[in-house]
Amino acid sequence: MQEVSPERIEEYRRKMEKLVVRKGFHFNKDRQMVNDLLKSLLINMDRYGYASCPCRLASGEYSLDRDIICPCVYAAPDIEEYGSCYCTLYVSKEWKEDRIPHVYVPERRPPEKVEAGLKAMAGQKQERS
Repeated sequence: MQEVSPERIEEYRRKMEKLVVRKGFHFNKDRQMVNDLLKSLLINMDRYGYASCPCRLASGEYSLDRDIICPCVYAAPDIEEYGSCYCTLYVSKEWKEDRIPHVYVPERRPPEKVEAGLKAMAGQKQERS
């Protein structure tokens, strides 16, 4: 896995915290998990030029991946309905305070976009072979 400095992760965390607050979200209280996800977002930013959700397969094409640029377009409805986004990076206050159950968040992304990510992943594996 690509190296990302702890300083860069912390800088990104501070930047994202401002956005999270504006959107009415909270970071998950598991700081290590949050840092791991932020690191993956930074890796995706370096790889693709945009911070695609680390819990979904990106195609590498901005036009196909716009919906999964973090925070993705599915985050708000997921948090509203389930208390957390798909990867649990962003959560509601109630979820963070354990006042609601922590349940599985189903994938909302359309199948054709998931398939584009799978095809991109398969193409990357063939290039490495």
